[in-house]
Amino acid sequence: MARAVTSPRLFTGFRLLVLPLLAMLLVSGLAHARTVYIDDTLYAPVRSGQGTQFRILHNGLRSGTAVTLLEQSEESGYSKIRTSQGVEGWVPTRYLTNQPIARDRLDAANRELEQARSELQELQDRMGEVSGERDQLSSREQELENRVEELSAELEDIRSVSSNALNLDRRNRELQESNQKLKNEVEVLTAEVERLEARKESDFMLLGAGLLILGMFIAVVLPWLKPSKKNDTWA
Repeated sequence: MARAVTSPRLFTGFRLLVLPLLAMLLVSGLAHARTVYIDDTLYAPVRSGQGTQFRILHNGLRSGTAVTLLEQSEESGYSKIRTSQGVEGWVPTRYLTNQPIARDRLDAANRELEQARSELQELQDRMGEVSGERDQLSSREQELENRVEELSAELEDIRSVSSNALNLDRRNRELQESNQKLKNEVEVLTAEVERLEARKESDFMLLGAGLLILGMFIAVVLPWLKPSKKNDTWA
């Protein structure tokens, strides 16, 4: 694109007239500033004014470049923008779009797709880990259930043994009480036997003494009972 040929004096006068107007438009346009994008055009030159006769401030913004929209003129078909480097100028409005170009959207979609795939892979890996943990928990749960059954069986055995032990203990106490009673009876019987034996010995001694006295009585009295030979002769 050719640069418009103007005299220095004319350009200076034009600049003195246009610059205040541009300043006013800039102030009013800042309140409505928003981000737009260079449309699907290879390069869009930025000019100092609304037309191809104005000088180029930037050789061309590549399609997809984000710029700030400062002002828009429907009559001229130009819009005033500001680049990220601070360059302000005019570009044809048809080069602007309210959303990124298809290539950038495709790149963004590809990045999002790649990120989604990565997240999906992470989720799948995590799901595999969770499945493994679930299998381990299921196995552990089965082991615990088996252990509970074993402990329940042991508890029943312990209860049975405890019941038998209680019965044995009660029977043992009963036998001890019976044994004590028998011991008491044996002691009573032993004392009675000893008393009887002592009485028997006493009776035996009394009998012996009686027999001895009887023998002595007979030995003394019997001679007196026999008749004398002298008396027989007199008779």
